Amino acid sequence: PVYQKTEVEGNTVLNKQRVASFFDLEQGKIANLKNINKCVQKLEEEYRSNGYILARVTDVHMEKDGTLKVAVNEGVVEGFKVKGNVKTKDYVVTREMKLKKGEPFNAKAARRSMQRVYNLGYFEDVNIKLNPGREPNGVEVEISVVEMNTGTFGIGAGYSNADGFVGMVSIGDKNFRGIGDKINLRWEFGGEDNKNYDFSYTRPWLDDKETSATINLYDITNEYADYNIDGDEIARYDKKRRGQEITFSRRTHNEFVSNYITIKNRDDIYKGPADGYEDDVNQYYEEGFKQSPHFKKEWMPQTPEERRKENFGVTRSITFGRVYDSRDNVYDPHEGKRIGYSVEWAGGMGGDFDFTKWTADWRYYFRAGGESVWALNLGAGYASGDMPLSQRFTMGGSDTLRGYEDDQFRGNSMLKATLEYRFPIVKKVQGVLFTDNGYAWDKRHEDEFDMGLLKNSYGVGLRINSPLGPVKLDYGYGEDGGKFHFSFGGQF
Repeated sequence: PVYQKTEVEGNTVLNKQRVASFFDLEQGKIANLKNINKCVQKLEEEYRSNGYILARVTDVHMEKDGTLKVAVNEGVVEGFKVKGNVKTKDYVVTREMKLKKGEPFNAKAARRSMQRVYNLGYFEDVNIKLNPGREPNGVEVEISVVEMNTGTFGIGAGYSNADGFVGMVSIGDKNFRGIGDKINLRWEFGGEDNKNYDFSYTRPWLDDKETSATINLYDITNEYADYNIDGDEIARYDKKRRGQEITFSRRTHNEFVSNYITIKNRDDIYKGPADGYEDDVNQYYEEGFKQSPHFKKEWMPQTPEERRKENFGVTRSITFGRVYDSRDNVYDPHEGKRIGYSVEWAGGMGGDFDFTKWTADWRYYFRAGGESVWALNLGAGYASGDMPLSQRFTMGGSDTLRGYEDDQFRGNSMLKATLEYRFPIVKKVQGVLFTDNGYAWDKRHEDEFDMGLLKNSYGVGLRINSPLGPVKLDYGYGEDGGKFHFSFGGQF
């Protein structure tokens, strides 16, 4: 037959013009079977390169009028089946699927679906298997999971001459009732003024657009320590922190990008020197504080009341943020990146402070062979206006600048850079080599972004996946010697 044109049936992923372009046969010439077979191979390779590994050309024939008929079967997903889940509802798993019922199976979407299910944090293992469907080349996607314990419970009690009997109860579950909600409650009681509580609840799916909501209520009194830029303690005191926060977030059309908004009402209250420090005259918020040579008298409040007013009070703010997150595993990433930007504005909603705070955070992960990984974290921040102590940028401690005191450097601007080499040691134990760099500049007595003030440190650490959660052990060496850091929580 003399070839005239190509007509395609069954294609939904590639449009007809795109498919026909692979059949570059010369019009008006007798069709050559070898050339047609090569065109079929190119079309199927195009499908495979885009992740549609089940797509097949099921029929090719020439009509009498010279029309080349091409039939494509793209391998449609007919449904989903979840196995291994006891507590978790099926829909909690299937709603994370990038694959959709009635659409062609895509291997890339299947891999991303596995990552999304694993990143829920409910399962030790996740696997996907394809079962034959009812229709030719159709498949049923079977998701096999191995559940882990997602609930936590703690209780404690103690007695002291100062407070008498005190107790603590904590309860949490990141897969509450098997519906994917997250709840945490910590309650402390006893003593004269020990009725602390911290409650948070997260609903990850408010609608089918992946809108999530988190509410946090807290009223906590803890002991705090403040340091000057030399690492010398200048105050140890009790502070009450109480407030309410609510956050809404939603994924965009790009599933790696989310936008969020947080509304915060927080009150920081000075409760006086910590037990045992009442008679210490060198307390920043009390009478008799000794002037540091690093502080300029023209900005330092002269009375204890003025110093407290500068650093404690009500903060009412609204924060807008945007996050790009393509990490393969949010708990132990080996590749991908997370980039976040946010701006917090306080001042138009009442409260005691008026400021605008801009923050940027970049995190990159690169495989280094096997299970080893290079992790890089860069950050920058700038704020203008009247900021309380609790809202300033901080550097120092286990999460930012190891080898220095917690929150040793505070200011209105900040730069940071951390590089880690992470490598496995034994099951659930990981080793870390790191270097930290950064500083937070206080514009009242320092030039903002003065690079000569940047601090750096280096050290080693361990990451232990314990039954109580991730444990971080680090030893950092800074300009004034070494310091050991212990903390709970995942790494960046």
